[in-house]
Amino acid sequence: MKLFDVYPLNNITIVKAKGSYVWDDQGVQYLDLYGGHAVISIGHTHPHYVQRITDQLSKVGFYSNSIHIPLQDELAEKLGRVSGKENYALFLCNSGAEANENAMKLASFFNGRKKIVAFSKSFHGRTSLAVAATDNPNLVAPVNQTDKIIFLPFNDKEALKACFAEQGKEISSVIIEGIQGVGGINVADASFLQLIRQLCDEHGAVYIADSVQCGYGRTGQFFSHDFAGVDADIYTMAKGMGNGFPVAGIIIHPRIPAKHFMLGTTFGGNHLACAAALAVLEVIESEKLMQNAQTQGQYLMEELKKFPQLKNLRGRGLMIGFDAPDEQKEFRKNLLWNQHIFTGEAKPNTIRLLPSLALKQKDIDDFLESVKEELGVAENA
Repeated sequence: MKLFDVYPLNNITIVKAKGSYVWDDQGVQYLDLYGGHAVISIGHTHPHYVQRITDQLSKVGFYSNSIHIPLQDELAEKLGRVSGKENYALFLCNSGAEANENAMKLASFFNGRKKIVAFSKSFHGRTSLAVAATDNPNLVAPVNQTDKIIFLPFNDKEALKACFAEQGKEISSVIIEGIQGVGGINVADASFLQLIRQLCDEHGAVYIADSVQCGYGRTGQFFSHDFAGVDADIYTMAKGMGNGFPVAGIIIHPRIPAKHFMLGTTFGGNHLACAAALAVLEVIESEKLMQNAQTQGQYLMEELKKFPQLKNLRGRGLMIGFDAPDEQKEFRKNLLWNQHIFTGEAKPNTIRLLPSLALKQKDIDDFLESVKEELGVAENA
């Protein structure tokens, strides 16, 4: 048997990781400014994280949600306190797609409606409803196609108002990333998120804040939507929640009631997942990583502004994007192969930076020197 070939791969085999660095099987060290799709939130192999999981594994690794798991209660309490959403309730699952799928399903259970508003360049996952709400036809199989999703332009208030004026009684939920990740680091305007809150209130719809990539402290606030000063009804989270261990969840406003059997999961909220998620929150708190994300992100943004070749610099905290020069179509590959730096991308030529929230200024300075070198090569060519 061989692997089903759906991933274009770099010919690199990572065998060791620590902090913001990884090493391949040839001994080459790489600076990781991508964190495996924004997953590495507190740094690779953080000792407290490793110890938390190891200790839990020596006791019990898994049992189903048919029994009481005190770690889930501990995680809910901790997450509520760190996020500032203490009156919300937590449902645990396994992935960002599953979190978004459950959020949209729960909204429909709540108000009995079927239509969902999503936005251009959105990415919400690859499961049935989540991929239908993702603005990429290449990912949507015929069986996923539905007329229940209304796609609107991102940050277009007039289009949103018009949609609610025409179809408000049919709209179950609005799902939006506070900062679009896969779409290219596009920041939702605070006034746009405030309008979503207002229209959802007026029409009985549910505001779903997709925080899978842009949440968990990455922007300096726990949820990037918090910059708008309004609360969503449901927040979805995954990626940085487990620092590499598969764990995800949604937190739900108290106005949405729970009923037995309306949601469910086999692996969600298992003992190891909860241990991993608790370790992440403990490190975020003890090492003040949200403050670090804000401070280091601001420094990185200010320094990147000094390169006029880099266009459309945007983002918040340690979720940053910029467009490489038109003549530098291989900029991301050059950073990887010439400079040994992992970054992300979005088409056609956007560089996405999603490092650990524990990133140090020295790591940023090394990255800036590499950017300078690559741009210098282009300028001298």
